[in-house]
Amino acid sequence: MSPSASLIDRIESIPKRELYFFALYRLLITAVIAALLFSPLKTLIGEADHPGLAVWVSGIYLGLALLILLVGRSERWLHRIVVAGVGVDIIAATLLAHALPGASAGISMTLLFNIAAAATLLPLSLGMGLAVAASAATAGEYVWKLLEGGDPTRTLAELAMFITSYLALAFVSYQVGNRARRNQQLANQRGDEVANLFEINELIIRRMRTGVLVVDGANRITLANEAASTLIGDADGNGGSGRLELGSAAPDLSRRLLRWRNGWTNEETPLQLSPDQPEVQPRFARLLAGSDLTLVFLDDSTVVSRRAESLTLSAMGRFSASLAHEIRNPLAAINYAAQLLEESTAIGDTDRRLLQIIHQQCQRTNGIVESVLGLARRERANPENLDLAAFVRRFVLEYKQGITLETDSIEPIITETSVHALIDPRHLHQILTVLVHNALKYGRIGQEPARVRLRVARQERAAVIDVMDRGPGIPETVASQLFRPFFTTSEHGTGLGLYIARELCKANQAHLEYVSVPAGGACFRLVLAGPHTMLPQ
Repeated sequence: MSPSASLIDRIESIPKRELYFFALYRLLITAVIAALLFSPLKTLIGEADHPGLAVWVSGIYLGLALLILLVGRSERWLHRIVVAGVGVDIIAATLLAHALPGASAGISMTLLFNIAAAATLLPLSLGMGLAVAASAATAGEYVWKLLEGGDPTRTLAELAMFITSYLALAFVSYQVGNRARRNQQLANQRGDEVANLFEINELIIRRMRTGVLVVDGANRITLANEAASTLIGDADGNGGSGRLELGSAAPDLSRRLLRWRNGWTNEETPLQLSPDQPEVQPRFARLLAGSDLTLVFLDDSTVVSRRAESLTLSAMGRFSASLAHEIRNPLAAINYAAQLLEESTAIGDTDRRLLQIIHQQCQRTNGIVESVLGLARRERANPENLDLAAFVRRFVLEYKQGITLETDSIEPIITETSVHALIDPRHLHQILTVLVHNALKYGRIGQEPARVRLRVARQERAAVIDVMDRGPGIPETVASQLFRPFFTTSEHGTGLGLYIARELCKANQAHLEYVSVPAGGACFRLVLAGPHTMLPQ
């Protein structure tokens, strides 16, 4: 049962308990009166003016009191039950006070409690109405006694005090009850808010990606969220039951926690708590000052490293962008000066070769600067509905016109008339440029010319562009790191080309992956969303 449900059940039972104790008090009073009348102690209440009336009223009153105790606990009929019960009390008290003049003061005193209790449970109008009825009955009994020609047992001052007490006590009791009800409503509201916050906090902790454990002083796991149970290999979730020992579930973590409790704080190496689970970086904190409970946070080291890498790249991108702008100006001047020197007739062949080297290295440095600027800019994508078949044909033609291939070749392979996809054309041009450049550079065996093929096809509800070469392929150890920033196997590379290409794909809701080719060669596959399809990320 949830905390809020148990709280509501507890609150709803309060009126029932009040009715029960009120009815129990009524039964106790009637039982005392009946016991005095039907026992040798009846002399304590004095001589009865109307013995028969006293016996009949006390007997009927006792039966009605017992009936109200048994059946009068319905909250639905709360007001009616209270009014009816107090009405019976007033009638019985009036008749008994008239029949037993020696006990009339005590009987009227007991009626004070009934009026007060009723006023706390009823609206002000009903509570004051019962007080007026009790006052009228008391005054009527006084007049009745006078009409019978007997001596009234009450003086007028006593009668006035009882009437005043009924009215004043009803009003005060209503105010007390009303304030108690407001406090109870406020407590109910605060209780519901606390229960809701408890459930929200429990849901948040349970669904957190960071593993959270609570370990007591005896090294037992008293609480574990889903992520922590998975990381420590507790598939059944026993960590949350407080029955699992940390030493048996994760010995390495238990030893590190013990060292932390003994004052060691500089352990940064990640831990692998169970097979087939990522390494985690544990962090410890005391739950409360002076408590033996310890909070253990298990951060996935891969997520932490990716976050740190993202922050590093962001800072490096901003720094590199400003640095690249400063480099391009002197670089342009050097390149322009080299071109002017090449046009001079006084330059010999040896010096002309050196000028060519300067020109080539300027172009290479400018390419590095462009890559760094592309990493820093991260322009927002503006996808368009492109015909990939026409785009790839146009790209291959422009690429051939822009560079000298010599013996190398680049050709499109398009079997369908049109294949449409959503992507920013500028980004697609940049991605294909990176892939084709890498294929021409690395896609050759020995002195054989490179052969690059761009295949456009339709795959289920997506479009695919494969950039293929017939080179030696890529080893598995290298393939797993291809898209990491600054990773390169060439001493002249920057390691940013494939990383930027994949980032551009992500910006366009596309996928870029390396596909191994069993027959030899390499294949980079670009999977694009169709015009009415969004690829899952």
